[in-house]
Amino acid sequence: MAKKKRISNKPGNAAGQGISGGSGNAGNSGSNSNNGNGDSPGNGNRASSSDAGDSSRNGSAASSPRAKAQPSPASTMLPTEIERGDWTVAILAFMVFLTPAVGVPNEEMLQDTLKSIVVSFAAVIAGLLFFWQQRNRREGLRWHALMWLPIALMLYALGSMVWSHTFLGGVEAIRWFIFSLLLWLGMNTLSRARIPYLLEGIHWGAVVASLWAALQFWIDFTYFPQGPNPASTFVNRNFFAEFVVCTIPFSAYLLAQSRGSARITVMAFTLGFNIVALLMTGTRGALSAMWLSLGVILPVIAVLYRKQFAFSSWDSGKRILACGVLIASVIGMGLVNTSNPKLLADSGALGTNAFNRASKRTASIGPGDFSLNVRFLMWNATGRIIKAKPWTGIGAGAWEAMLPLYQNEGSQLETDYYVHNEVLQLLAEYGLTGLLFLLSLTGYLLYSAWKTFRDRSAEALVEAPVRAIALSSLLAFLIVSNIGFPWRLAATGAMFALSLALLAASDARLQKRSPFLAIRLSWKPVYSQMVAVFLMVCLALTAYISQQAAATEQKIVRAVKMALGVTQSGDYNNPKWDKVKKEMLTLVGDGVAINPHYRKITPMVADELARWGDWKNAVWVWESVVSSRPYIVAIMSNIARGYAQTGQTDKALEWLERCEKLQPKATSVRSLKVILYSRNGREPEAAKLAKQSIEDNLYDYDLLSAAYVLGMRNGDYDMAIKGMEIRSAGWAANKSDGLVKAGNLYASQKKDEVKALAAFKAAIAASATDGEKEAIRKQIPPVYLAKL
Repeated sequence: MAKKKRISNKPGNAAGQGISGGSGNAGNSGSNSNNGNGDSPGNGNRASSSDAGDSSRNGSAASSPRAKAQPSPASTMLPTEIERGDWTVAILAFMVFLTPAVGVPNEEMLQDTLKSIVVSFAAVIAGLLFFWQQRNRREGLRWHALMWLPIALMLYALGSMVWSHTFLGGVEAIRWFIFSLLLWLGMNTLSRARIPYLLEGIHWGAVVASLWAALQFWIDFTYFPQGPNPASTFVNRNFFAEFVVCTIPFSAYLLAQSRGSARITVMAFTLGFNIVALLMTGTRGALSAMWLSLGVILPVIAVLYRKQFAFSSWDSGKRILACGVLIASVIGMGLVNTSNPKLLADSGALGTNAFNRASKRTASIGPGDFSLNVRFLMWNATGRIIKAKPWTGIGAGAWEAMLPLYQNEGSQLETDYYVHNEVLQLLAEYGLTGLLFLLSLTGYLLYSAWKTFRDRSAEALVEAPVRAIALSSLLAFLIVSNIGFPWRLAATGAMFALSLALLAASDARLQKRSPFLAIRLSWKPVYSQMVAVFLMVCLALTAYISQQAAATEQKIVRAVKMALGVTQSGDYNNPKWDKVKKEMLTLVGDGVAINPHYRKITPMVADELARWGDWKNAVWVWESVVSSRPYIVAIMSNIARGYAQTGQTDKALEWLERCEKLQPKATSVRSLKVILYSRNGREPEAAKLAKQSIEDNLYDYDLLSAAYVLGMRNGDYDMAIKGMEIRSAGWAANKSDGLVKAGNLYASQKKDEVKALAAFKAAIAASATDGEKEAIRKQIPPVYLAKL
């Protein structure tokens, strides 16, 4: 029997032998027969099963309870990473290279939509190939306590689809599923030998993304549409900076492990290039994380583990080469001035080169900063959500839909679509589940850092550099998570999952088998086959969802561009635009039919329709948005206004009532109430409310215009004049019209010649064209016109 036990622990069992991968390969480097497949009939585990049967029939001690209670070495040791024939790491490396490097060259797809498609396809394809190759596998695989964290959030998101926002909850569930898949694949395939492949993908993806950003900064490269420049392929420079700062520790690791002079030169130059690209953005959160990494964390790692890095064996020439190229690259490229007109426009405040922008932007952090104050408003509103729903949260992804219920009194627009603080957003949306996630993640990272620093065994020291670098990247990631939303962006979200996967794989190699860390996961061929089928379905769904997202965004964005083009013509009521308008309405209708949840883009079409006086079509577009985001007072008041314009007073009053329940003191609600009262036989109430609103500084363009009309009708000329003067001061496009109206009131009703003349002069001066000046002159009484 002793001999049979040795057979059962041979290639068919992963314990102590190593898993070589490929078609379910489990063995000691191909010592198995039948092409190295330990799961083939007659090999490995089948022998083990046969032995167990023999033992049972012979009544041997192996079948006794005492013998069963003692696990074999195979059942207590963690399997090694799957390597032979496995493509997982190659796919993951290509994914982290491609995601930041590519972008959409037009505005008909959001940049992060493309990046999400890349990450989702890569994760699902990698998983499908993995389980296909392991379809006959019987040996165990790895499991880690970290896996429960994204799975818990995914399950919560699926549940919240029932009682909260269904669409947003579904998006969150998919996000955490992809995260879980990346984490699990990484921990089972990222061996020491293959980690450099992943890190190369991360580094060179950052280099290509930095190249686009540098070109945008230096020569105004406009191939990729951008918001705040330079944004690379990320549409926003903050998103780009938050990604690059997480890659710097990995790039530094690759430099420290370089051996040849050519390799050292290339790595030092490209690391310096990435640093300069980050400086160009002026993104303060990412810059703060970079200063900490470069000034403290990475030097400490280099000192602590210098014997584990290749640079410890460099001669003096290589050390001079590395330091010289790195420093010269940063200084040389950092001093090159921008020729981007958008950046030159604010060069007076921020300077013209990367160093200027980085230093001045970092120094501008303070309580008076506008963007920080906007964040404080969002954080305060989120704090009210957490206080109101501490246990259940408001539902996965539902922050942007539910925020208006928790905003300050009088607020009418969402400040933004994300909290710009991942900790607060997680607590607000996921409640207790989110809190447990954060506590568990924090505890694990602190424990990992402590164990990495304290464990001085030979095996631990070999693992320490990669663990320390992964922790350094995660620290930078968590820093920017407090003032941005990198968890929700494809490139940085994938980096988050893979950094944790590096730590989890290292835990398994170090045989950390406490219940909170790595364990052996029992496995059967049927499991691989079932998961492979499931991932085939996921792949089909990924393709379908990607196609639908691309079609929706293309249709809605094209509709927005058409609408803006018609408005910019200045002649939007000309019949020549009828065909364009018809096509635009068809596009937006088709887009909304596919996905009515594009809050950011769809309302732009309705706004232009209202500007043209097409209130009927504007209303249905706004209503499609409110069906997804039911508490946005500004859009709800627009709908009421549209119904009022089309003569549907009852519906207008119904929407007004809904607005007042949410934000009775919102400016748009006050304005709407004044307009509806004035059109519904309640002019005295409307006039009183208009006057009170002006005194309370709660007014918009429409309320001031209504105040003028009501003042004229009721003989309250002071209110009429004040309404036009305020409107002229705040809305420059109609300044001359407001001033000439005020001047006529001073002349005819107040008999104040001095103020009348002053108003008329200002009205003519505010006119932009000769035609407008002539139109204004025709409205001035002849007696005053002669004195001008």
